[in-house]
Formats: sequence, structure tokens, C-alpha cells
Amino acid sequence: MAGLVLDGSNPDVSLLYDINGLAKDAPTWFDRVMEFVGEYGIMFGLVLIGLWGWWSVRKRGSAEDSVTAVAGLVWAPLAAGIALLINIPIRGFVERPRPFLDHKGLEVLVAGKTDYSFVSDHATMAMALAVGVFIAHRKLGLAAIGLALLEGFCRVYMGVHYPTDVIGGFALGTAVALLLTPLALALLTPLVSAVSRSPRVGWFVRSRAAREADLAAGTGAGSVGGTRPLEIPEPRPDDNNLAA
Repeated sequence: MAGLVLDGSNPDVSLLYDINGLAKDAPTWFDRVMEFVGEYGIMFGLVLIGLWGWWSVRKRGSAEDSVTAVAGLVWAPLAAGIALLINIPIRGFVERPRPFLDHKGLEVLVAGKTDYSFVSDHATMAMALAVGVFIAHRKLGLAAIGLALLEGFCRVYMGVHYPTDVIGGFALGTAVALLLTPLALALLTPLVSAVSRSPRVGWFVRSRAAREADLAAGTGAGSVGGTRPLEIPEPRPDDNNLAA
């Protein structure tokens, strides 16, 4: 299945040349910027959005809300990792060469890519992270999805992926992040709840003000470490805004 897209009249190849052709017309400094953004910059931006979401949800609503939202944010990088693992056998099965190996005249901004092209790891990881953030924090998630879409454009612009490599990556990352969410939250929510009750690492889940309020109120039976027991709702598959 190495020759999925070899015909120059194929829309996938045509779009590849159209987008990559922008790199030929752009100044050298802009290509260098796109190279950095496509390889590292957007991924770093997604990490910052995730951290911003974590900082935000710790101060929003009740302690129960913060536990559920932090569990969702913890799931985002885990979903990206699982999606990348799933992509390993997909790449080995499809065995599509990089586009610059089969098509001449491409402006390749990153040299040394020798692995297979389908599915794009960068697109897979970016969209899995973005959808994971969206599950926990809708507004920041929309920004993250925008960055993931830009990541896909950059991969084609750089000449290292076909458009369908990127689309496949988006589909894989989205599917893993969404379909495994109920199971992931069912496992992560009790763990994050236990962390939130710890006097040492509870700050990871709840703000200082929330912990101090719980310390003042959590003197009855059933409290752990001086904090009141949390009433964590069962995660639901249709709960699309855990931080709200």
C-alpha cells in the first residue's frame, strides 16, 4: 500500500503543491519561522494552553468542579500518547513514503525525514491534545483546536506530509480523545480526587483559597487530611464542558 497517492492529477497531490508552493514564494525568513512553528512552536503553544487551563480551572467553581476539570486536562496528554501508539501499526501497514520522495519540485523545509508519511504524528498529537483540552475547558479548547489546524497546514506547507496525512491524523487524534473519555475520566477522577485531599499536593487540583475553606469546614466525620470529602459526580460521555 505504499502508493496511495502518486498521480499528479490527484486532488491530494494538487493541494500539496498548492500549499507547498506558498513556501517557494515566501521569503527565507518566513520559511524558517514556519519550520520552527510546525516542528516545535505549536506543540509548545498547546502545552501552554493546557497549563493555562489547569491554572484557570483550579480557581473556578467548587472543589468538585476543579477535580473533574483537572482530570480532563490530565487526560489530554494521555490521549495524545495513546493516539501516537495507535499510529505506529497504522504507519507500518500503509507504508506511504514521504511526498518529496515521489514528487519532484517540492520545497522541503525539514530534511532528514525518512519514516512513513501516513498518518502525521504531529497532526495526531496536536488534535488529541486540543480535543482533550476542549473536553475540560471549552473556550481554551477552541483556541487549541485552532492551533492544531494550523499545525496540519504547516506540515503540508513544509513539504513533509500530504493533506490526507494530516486529515488522518486529525481523525485519529479526535477519535482517541473522544471515544476513550468516559473510561479515562472514570479512572482519573477518583485519582485526582485523592490528590485534591492531600495536604501536600492538593494544590495541584485546588487553589489555596479553596483548600483553606475546606480546612475550615472539614472537621466532621469522613474528612481526610483536614479537608471535607468531595462529592464527585459520575463522568458522563456528553459532558463537554467540565470546567463550566
